[in-house]
Amino acid sequence: MSYENVTHLAARIKPKQQKVELEVAMDTMSPNYCGSKGEQIALNVDGTSSEDSNVYSTKMMDKQTFSSIQATTNTSRYAAAVFHKGELHLTPLQGILQMRPSFTYLDKADTKHREREAANEAGDSSQDEAEEDVKQITVRFSRPESEQARQRRIQSYEFLQKKQAEEPWVHLHYHGVKDGRSEHERQYLYCQAMDTAENTELVKTPREYLSMLMPPLAEEKVAKPMGPSNVLSMAQLRTLPLGEQVKMLMKNVKVMPFANLMGLLASGTDSTAVLRCIQQVALLVQGNWVVKSDVLYPKNTCSSHSGVPAEVLCRGRDFVMWRFTSERTLMRKEVAAIIKLPPEDVKDLLEQMSVPRLNRGWEFLLPTDHDFVRKHPDVAQRQHMLWLGIQSNIVSPCSCGAVFSAEPVHISGDQRLKTAKENARENQSAMQRELDARRLKASRNTASSGESAAPLQVKQEPMSDSEEPMDTSGPLTNGSLNGYPNSTSPASDPHNGHTHAFTPELQDFVRSTFRKHYVLCLSEVKRLFNLHLASLPTGHSVYGHVTDRMLQETILQSQCRQILVPFPPQSNAAADEQKVFGLWESGETFDKHRQVLFEIFMKNYRVRRNVIQTRLTQELGDAVTKTDVDRLLKECCMSLGGMWYLKGTVPS
Repeated sequence: MSYENVTHLAARIKPKQQKVELEVAMDTMSPNYCGSKGEQIALNVDGTSSEDSNVYSTKMMDKQTFSSIQATTNTSRYAAAVFHKGELHLTPLQGILQMRPSFTYLDKADTKHREREAANEAGDSSQDEAEEDVKQITVRFSRPESEQARQRRIQSYEFLQKKQAEEPWVHLHYHGVKDGRSEHERQYLYCQAMDTAENTELVKTPREYLSMLMPPLAEEKVAKPMGPSNVLSMAQLRTLPLGEQVKMLMKNVKVMPFANLMGLLASGTDSTAVLRCIQQVALLVQGNWVVKSDVLYPKNTCSSHSGVPAEVLCRGRDFVMWRFTSERTLMRKEVAAIIKLPPEDVKDLLEQMSVPRLNRGWEFLLPTDHDFVRKHPDVAQRQHMLWLGIQSNIVSPCSCGAVFSAEPVHISGDQRLKTAKENARENQSAMQRELDARRLKASRNTASSGESAAPLQVKQEPMSDSEEPMDTSGPLTNGSLNGYPNSTSPASDPHNGHTHAFTPELQDFVRSTFRKHYVLCLSEVKRLFNLHLASLPTGHSVYGHVTDRMLQETILQSQCRQILVPFPPQSNAAADEQKVFGLWESGETFDKHRQVLFEIFMKNYRVRRNVIQTRLTQELGDAVTKTDVDRLLKECCMSLGGMWYLKGTVPS
């Protein structure tokens, strides 16, 4: 609709706000105009009174108001262009407005309606007859406004409306498109200095000119919000390659059916490509995909709970996954006894792929997906062959380099003694027959030579009940860890004569361990040593058979001493826990502080901090600072109930 031929009644502008209003006349004689509706609107807006401030003076809606809004807030890339005689003239714009009908008269009609309702409720009594009620006035003083309250008031809608209303309207005269004044103003759209040398704005190459008109969009660097480590953004995930998407999803979910994986990926993703990718990062367990251990525990990492190396965690987790390929539930104690990991790590491995059930153990997290196995038999067969290869590495009870034993055999001392005695009886008959044969042969030789043969006597010593002969007739499980005998196995019993000199590798391990921990009991040294053995590759046996006696001798030969802590009689600490060793000399000046501390704990099971500080001051002088005491206690002691104990001696 064009408003060029319509009569413009008024025009006004607010320059600061860039707001324009136009009033145009309406053709009340048009057949499209409803006269009764126009009179009703005027009556609602102005009422029945005739005043100069009325919106519609003719008692009919005979005009319409147009108000402007900003079409865009950023006008730096817009210009008004005029093409004249082969020349393009551009004029920058400060604002772009769009005119829309204004309906503020409806607000005035609502106000009039509310005023009439208020007057009706007040009654018909005149103001002259009404008695003025005397009311008590309470004077209140406003509190000083805080800065926060002031900022909220400034940003409120009422404040902005008030500020906009404060700017006065500037009344204008409207000129039509073909008016002479409009034609004069349009001349300013042409460049006024075409022949002067100052016009160097457009002296550019076409490419430079185009880049000035359309500069490249700079990518806004939006600061990504920090989210939890276990939360995966699907929007960011879709930007990665398919292989990375599958890897990230499996790493976060850990156990997932193939149908759920396809639902998380973008629609239209090729299932064959997904199958090819998922076999690189996951293994098939009961028709569901479980992320591989080396994806969760990369090389050269360790457990966040106990510090166990990633290689050991991967072997333990592979064993749990292998057991779940044939069983729905596992018992936590059986798994812990086989993989020999700390309880926190065992629980973490089980929680990744199973849930605890009352009186049933740990059940696999998802039901068996028979549909996937039926639809993809080739993938299932390939995964079965892969599990057979993994099984040969983690389950080999007869191999000396085995990682785990599938069925651990627990043989008590009485059973081993009984087995050894039975084997001795069986061997005794064979030895007796061999002895009789030797006697017969000797007697024949004596008879032929005419000499009398002296009787042959065999000294038989009775077997002590405390001594257990080594039985080599069968592959008895000796409690080895990762293929290496531990200190409790019969092969490492120092009383059976199987003593070995300690190796330099063992001495290096002991030295590095005590330089890190400073104070350790024998049981803790054995635990760290077993973890160290478990982290070694299969077949790496530079340590040989290490016994408790060898380990203690190696500790004493590594600048360490045994701290004879006077444990209380009611202590429930085991024998290995009561053997406490400390680093005595390391070549540092701080050795004297540790030696004084160890001497204190040779006389006291537990002490207070002030006792340690007083003794250090007496032995080393006033040079001992609070920092030295804090460091000493942090390296060698632990606190419980206000008392300080050597590490490893705190009562459980």
